[in-house]
Amino acid sequence: MNVRNCRKCGRIFNYVVGIPICPACKEKLEQKFQEVKDYIRENKGANIPEISQACEVETTQLHQWIREERLVFSDDSPVGINCEKCGAMIRTGRFCEKCKNTMVNNLKSTYEKPKPETPARKDTKENPRMRYLDR
Repeated sequence: MNVRNCRKCGRIFNYVVGIPICPACKEKLEQKFQEVKDYIRENKGANIPEISQACEVETTQLHQWIREERLVFSDDSPVGINCEKCGAMIRTGRFCEKCKNTMVNNLKSTYEKPKPETPARKDTKENPRMRYLDR
């Protein structure tokens, strides 16, 4: 049993996996997420500081939801974050499409394809014999 203190409220809880916060704080965080999501639907032109101020959520939490691809913005939205690899502006996730494709290609090239097995050589002569090297 793994017992920890909640990162937000300090209460002791049984930690299983994920962010080390108690179930009550997780529920509050999920309610805030739904509130942010509704606000973004109603105010499509809002940027991150506006969303943060209106919903009383830290900008770091908004960035985390965007990186986790829980929040996705349309192409005409002013909200964007930088690709972690090249710095290009993206709407959600951690990497732009170009960097994702590059990483996939690099992973594919490192994986070796199995080589076809060559059949064992057979002596093609009619009378196969054991051969010796000259001494």
